[in-house]
Amino acid sequence: PIPDDVVVRPRAPRKSWKAGTLHHGKRVYAIAISGSTHHVYTCGSGYIRVWDEKALFASDEPPQVQMDFQDHQDCVLTCKLLPDEQSMITGGVAQTLTLWDLAPTPRVRAQLESTGLMCHSLAVSSDAHICLACFRGFVEVWDLQNQVLIRRQELPKFGSRCIDIAGNKFWTGGEDTNLYSWDLRSYKRIQHHHLDYEILSITHDPSEEWMLVGLRTGEMVILHTHRDEKFKAVLQRYLHYHNIKFAASGTFFVTTMDETLRCLEAPSLRRLFQVEEPLEIVCCDVSSDNQYLVTGSKKSATVYHLLY
Repeated sequence: PIPDDVVVRPRAPRKSWKAGTLHHGKRVYAIAISGSTHHVYTCGSGYIRVWDEKALFASDEPPQVQMDFQDHQDCVLTCKLLPDEQSMITGGVAQTLTLWDLAPTPRVRAQLESTGLMCHSLAVSSDAHICLACFRGFVEVWDLQNQVLIRRQELPKFGSRCIDIAGNKFWTGGEDTNLYSWDLRSYKRIQHHHLDYEILSITHDPSEEWMLVGLRTGEMVILHTHRDEKFKAVLQRYLHYHNIKFAASGTFFVTTMDETLRCLEAPSLRRLFQVEEPLEIVCCDVSSDNQYLVTGSKKSATVYHLLY
């Protein structure tokens, strides 16, 4: 066996540097950044804008591409890069979920006809075979490879704002303050946690061992996916937006609470750095190479370079 002190563990960032601003023009409801190309995708009403790496270090660079929706009333509220970062799926106020090919140039690969009017959140399995789309009162389970709807799973009407997948389970939560886990094979409910306050975000760590749940009050609940272990990080503050995003390295995660951006070490929860933005942060993402952090707000996105 290799001694512990010889194992090189990935580090967590010491601080961040504000590198650039991406002018989307409308509210950025969803955002994604690729770790391989460092392209950023800002999503909202009417279009998605794609920004290349040189735009990350500027404040006046135009987008590389603007992808206009066929129906200009459509609005993307949620987006997920697939694990290979060659494709992305988006959902929101639209009749379809859209699967995009991103390379060599972005284009629509498929429109998945959904049965709901507004998709609140998406989750993609680590092997990119399954996509879950969360609507009010139900979840759609999609086979992404064959682009087929496998199942429509009924959920509590006010318990389906957020969704995430970890292993063979998926987790849902929303306004009714209850966090549920479901078996992805039998679709039976496995766990139920009453968390007292409205759930605004759910995410898992890279090991798929822990779930982090962001509440309306600013509190963060950390649960083990298999064992009956639960911790709570308390911060009493009423929020409009509460996002949590784990870094692929597993050594840190980012949480945004309205205008406040915090980076916390995992698993110690030690604060690494904090940034106050002038406007409420609607969404955020961390590149898979752990180099960049991006946030979306009223009309633009902000790019932070993470310093180690």
